[in-house]
Amino acid sequence: MKRKKLPVGVENFEEIITEDFYYVDKTAMIRELLNRWSKVNLFTRPRRFGKSLNMSMLKSFLEIGCDRSLFDGLEISREEKLCEEYMGAFPVISISLKDVDGADYNSARSLLCSVIANEALRFYDLLAGSRQLNPIEHRQYAQLIQADTDNKDSFVMPDSVLMGSLRTLSVLLEKHYGKKVVILIDEYDVPLAKASERHYYDKMVLLIRNILQQALKTNNSLYFAVLTGCLRVAKESIFTGLNNPKILSITTVRFDEAFGFTDAEVKRLLEYYGLEEKYDTIRNWYDGYHFGNVDVYCPWDVISYCDELTDDRMAEPKDYWSNTSSNDVVRHFIERINAHPDNREAGPAKSEIEDLIAGETVIKEIHEDLTHNGLYDSAGNIWSVLFMTGYLTCRGKPLGKLYPLVIPNMEIRNIFLAQIMAMFRKEVAQDGERLSAFCDALQCGRAAEVEKLFAGYLNRTVSIRDTFVRKPTKENFYHGILLGILGYRQGWVVKSNQESGDGYSDIVIQSDEGTGIIIEVKYAEKGKLDVMCREALGQINAVGYAKQLKENDCGTILKYGIACYKKQCRVMMEKE
Repeated sequence: MKRKKLPVGVENFEEIITEDFYYVDKTAMIRELLNRWSKVNLFTRPRRFGKSLNMSMLKSFLEIGCDRSLFDGLEISREEKLCEEYMGAFPVISISLKDVDGADYNSARSLLCSVIANEALRFYDLLAGSRQLNPIEHRQYAQLIQADTDNKDSFVMPDSVLMGSLRTLSVLLEKHYGKKVVILIDEYDVPLAKASERHYYDKMVLLIRNILQQALKTNNSLYFAVLTGCLRVAKESIFTGLNNPKILSITTVRFDEAFGFTDAEVKRLLEYYGLEEKYDTIRNWYDGYHFGNVDVYCPWDVISYCDELTDDRMAEPKDYWSNTSSNDVVRHFIERINAHPDNREAGPAKSEIEDLIAGETVIKEIHEDLTHNGLYDSAGNIWSVLFMTGYLTCRGKPLGKLYPLVIPNMEIRNIFLAQIMAMFRKEVAQDGERLSAFCDALQCGRAAEVEKLFAGYLNRTVSIRDTFVRKPTKENFYHGILLGILGYRQGWVVKSNQESGDGYSDIVIQSDEGTGIIIEVKYAEKGKLDVMCREALGQINAVGYAKQLKENDCGTILKYGIACYKKQCRVMMEKE
């Protein structure tokens, strides 16, 4: 049986349907939107949860001249009266701002001009020769698509034209068609996020504010508008003057199933591809988000992993989500704690990260309306951003603005651990004296000193506790800390999880002085440090980890069993 292709990275609704990709039917969103729309509707969801695909779906349904057959058999097709009234009934302006990512204001402004001009060009055959437009309106249209004389791939608009561009285009379209216009703006907040990162926020927020005000408030040609983004930007930032845009966030019950995959949708997908046995793995790794009253999976992750499984049923789950962003918000959070580890704010936050990684809940006050240039001004703001961007989710019922927050799944937990480890390595590299002392003690066989120094390192980073994370994951964490220390020793050859003898050693080192060092790391359940140290040494001896070091002419071989429990450690050494 030939199965449909999985739409990895495909965000165009028409392409998914016509090219026979698997589609999780979200067309019920159209019914809900048309039955209960506001003049301006803002959907905020984390990245990779289907915002762009849903906007493409809306365009395919609403736009004059649409292909009605695209919706055959989908849920919205059952709504015959609604389809008759709204399908193909509107001129639609549809833009995405996700690529407005300029190094400075002028380049970002130029990119924004190109986005809007290219959308205006989509209507060239209609508007350039339209008899419904008068000469002044034809000149207005020409201003929207005026090419840069020095670069024909770019467009030139004075501020007065750019700020009124979406309003002007909608007025011209209404004049041509005799029908009011729907405006779709995907990823509306990306230019603001990039501007904040690159220090031209004030200029960009003024530009975006003026474009939106003219398009969404002082625009009699507008039927309704839909915007999507990751964050609900504070009204006083860019929505000043708008008549109460309807905010549909991750805390809103309405449309809670429209973004992300529900459990039933994932089960149907797995059944279609014959991957039912992978359900528990996918649930642990990619489920756990809570929108409104519904638990949902990240679609990007589920589709990406299932696509790999169709080639290799033994493929392990990966952090697909983390590869689509810099994860700056987690990095900022960890940096804030480590920058001032002894202050009143950082101490509790460090403990709370340990609670979260352990699968526990923390209670935090959440503010959904922030400004991009103030996201990292306080730990309180950062907690809100972590929640709204999907790094944390609500587990339980909020009490006012107080939300019980958890890390949603294994994938996001790995992102936190990776950022913690990156910060730890950075600190290790900056403390050469401590690094030198640790490595000297390790090379000279001074187990008590190794234990003391390693315990000091553990006290400076986040610990892994018993309550959630599996034992192998805990051992990998401490293994990573050791590698983070040893990787900066000049002249040492450090190998990790290398085949050696009859098994796989944790860490094997050849020092520049001809000493061979073997380290086996164990996690000590319930704090049985001595027992696990002896077990680690027994494992080294039982499977012959020292064989390769002897073959490489190491005159002295030191075997270390290291057991860890939270921030405690025990180190035992044998010499061969």
